[in-house]
Amino acid sequence: MGKPVPTVEELRARLSPLAFEVTCNKGTERAFTGTYTYYKERGVYACVCCGNELFHSNTKYDSGSGWPSFWTPLPGERVREHRDNSYGMVRTEVVCANCDAHLGHVFEDGPKPTGLRYCINSVSLAFQDVAESQK
Repeated sequence: MGKPVPTVEELRARLSPLAFEVTCNKGTERAFTGTYTYYKERGVYACVCCGNELFHSNTKYDSGSGWPSFWTPLPGERVREHRDNSYGMVRTEVVCANCDAHLGHVFEDGPKPTGLRYCINSVSLAFQDVAESQK
């Protein structure tokens, strides 16, 4: 991807305690509490840890889940998926392909055209408006 990957110490100093817990320790923010849950501005959502652009606002929708939801990531290898067997469930974890930060999970109950719901923690994202994301 080419973006610098910050160290754990850099992330601990720069991120909020919740953002650090989510991105570095695979935590989850409480539903309906995130900054971007109902956010409607036009632009790109990037990884809060490394700045890797992940999702465009055109693919964001209100899933009713309490977390920002997208039906697809941006083209190219932006995210990676891993099997997650934690908490007695089988899910698919979504991480940043550049720095491996935990973002959330992907489920097969989303809208067309993909049928996918990328359920992402707000604290793992940094929003860039359209003008900023085109620089």
